[in-house]
Amino acid sequence: MLVRWEDGFEIQTSAHEGVMTLSANREGLLSLANILMDLADESPGTHLHLDEHNSLEDGSIELIIERVG
Repeated sequence: MLVRWEDGFEIQTSAHEGVMTLSANREGLLSLANILMDLADESPGTHLHLDEHNSLEDGSIELIIERVG
C-alpha cells in the first residue's frame, strides 16, 4: 500500500490510564484520511504500523491501523 503523506504532516500518539490520544495538525489529519480511504480498498488483514521511527513524532506509542471484515 502506497501511503500518501501531506507535506508538513505531524502526528503524535500517546496513552494514559487506558485512553489513547491521537493528535495531528491539518496535514497529519489529511494524511490519516488518505490512509483510511486507501486501507478501506485493501484486503482484510492488510495493516500499517506507525511509530516514532516511522512517521510519528518522537515519544509516540506504536499505532497499528488494520482492515478487518
